[in-house]
Amino acid sequence: MDPDTTTATADPRLGGVSHRVITHGPVDSLEEAARQRGVPAAAVIKTMVVRRNEDDYVFVLVPGDRVIDWAKLRSVLGERRLSMPDASKALEVTGYVRGTITPLGARRPLSVVTDERVASGEVSIGGGARGVSITIDGNALAKILGADVNDVTKPQA
Repeated sequence: MDPDTTTATADPRLGGVSHRVITHGPVDSLEEAARQRGVPAAAVIKTMVVRRNEDDYVFVLVPGDRVIDWAKLRSVLGERRLSMPDASKALEVTGYVRGTITPLGARRPLSVVTDERVASGEVSIGGGARGVSITIDGNALAKILGADVNDVTKPQA
C-alpha cells in the first residue's frame, strides 16, 4: 500500500473534491503541525469525538486555535449533557487512535458538527495516521461530510 494511503485518504467522498495528501514527520505542537502542513494554525482542524448518550457519538471539527464551547455545542445538539470518551472507546468507535481521529474513513458513520470557521478557506484535517493530513477547502469538507455548520467554539484560553 502507498504510504500516503490510509483509510481516511481512501474515503470515497474525497473522490470528486480537490484535495492534497500531505505527509510529514512527527509533530509536538499545533504550530509545528501548521508549519509542516503549510497552513496557519487556525486552519489545522482538530477532530473531537463527543458522546451524546450511550453508544451515540458525534464528530466535532474545531479550528486549531479554538476549543469547544460546551454550552454552544449542547444547544446545537439539543443535549443537556455531553462528554468525551476515553481513548479506548474513541478507538472502538472511530477506528483511529487519539491524535489521528478524523471523520474520513471512520469505522462508524457519525454525525458531524463543524465550527463555522472551518467552512471558510483551505483547511488541513487529519489523514488517519500520524504524519498524514488532507488539505481541502473547508466548505467542500463540510459538504462531503454532511456537516451541521454552527458556531460551537471559543478562543483557546
